[in-house]
Amino acid sequence: MASRYPTGVVVITALGPGGPAGFTAQTFVSLSLEPPLVSFAVSSEGRSWSTMREASRFAINVLGQDQEDLAQRFATSGIDKYAGIEWAPAPGGSPWLGGTLARLEGELVARTQFGDHDVVVLSADHVEYGEGEPLIYHHRKFRSLEP
Repeated sequence: MASRYPTGVVVITALGPGGPAGFTAQTFVSLSLEPPLVSFAVSSEGRSWSTMREASRFAINVLGQDQEDLAQRFATSGIDKYAGIEWAPAPGGSPWLGGTLARLEGELVARTQFGDHDVVVLSADHVEYGEGEPLIYHHRKFRSLEP
């Protein structure tokens, strides 16, 4: 059922003990405007998540429709996801990917396990917006809003 629901595509990043880490996700949501809170869910057993789980700050990188290759890269296990890509530290140190539609960084507020996923809540404290259309994931395929 969930694959039939269209979602935006983000890359969640953080600094782990071995350096920058990240993974592609479709479970990013805004929880509150005041205070500014956002949330994402991730498989509790995810390989990339295991290297980021203890971070206190995370970045959400919202992908544009021309960034399917970035989504695929960060969805792939066992590779150097940062090799050859543009990124820089956000004001709080989390990796911000270059050329994204929007990006935010936030401080960990809560991390709770529900079933086989961890749900993470962040207090968003740094936000930047770009221009363009978002990358969409629907029915196991990347898509754009354009016909």
